Amino acid sequence: MRADSWTTLDPSGPGRNSVRIQSKKQYTTNVVVMDTRHMPEGCATWPAFWTTLVDNWPANGEIDIIEGVNDVSPNQSTLHTTSSCTMSATTMTQTGNLVTTDCNWEVNYNSGCGVQVDKSPSYGPPFNAVGGGWYAMERTSTHISLWFWSRNDASVPAEVKNGSGAVSPATWGTPYANFVNNSCDFGSHFGPENIIINLTLCGDWAGNDAIYPSTCPQTCIDHVNNDPASFKNAYWDIASLRVYE
Repeated sequence: MRADSWTTLDPSGPGRNSVRIQSKKQYTTNVVVMDTRHMPEGCATWPAFWTTLVDNWPANGEIDIIEGVNDVSPNQSTLHTTSSCTMSATTMTQTGNLVTTDCNWEVNYNSGCGVQVDKSPSYGPPFNAVGGGWYAMERTSTHISLWFWSRNDASVPAEVKNGSGAVSPATWGTPYANFVNNSCDFGSHFGPENIIINLTLCGDWAGNDAIYPSTCPQTCIDHVNNDPASFKNAYWDIASLRVYE
């Protein structure tokens, strides 16, 4: 699933198309494992692997599993909710770094409560250079936990690597992110959600003047319009996505 990398665009037009796929089914408590060989990379790119119910956002919550912009590492996993949902590092058993604590979409420009992966290479060109890896999420009524294993990580569980018919997250070791319901009632902040994989170009994060790197060419919009060949590596190559209920 890739961006158009051959068409030079009219600057007065709507821009280069984003790409997106979405599950037909919605999920509540489940485990999802995605084996990804390659994620979109390049200036102006904003790839994401996430879950939400678009028609009832933000009431049903949002879980961002993979998300980043402009090749900036590491990957950050984030929750976005309505008010009265916060996280504290003192109650989260995880290896990653909690960087924002209020999940409320109305606070801090909808930055949510986010945890950065502590293992490399978790995002962008370094992730792609080693052939990608596996991201997994377990959603229960009491926690939302996430794991990452790079392609050459010897610690990846066999059931994850081999795509087993059943999985046991309790045997996977400490997750990099462990969102818990101590100060967030998951029952009222999260509902059924679709799985979404997409690529946005520019937008209000990747294209923000304060975020778009000075090392990237032109402005974000001009780069997207004028440099189609720059997006030849802006694609998802997904070996598998498995959902366990």
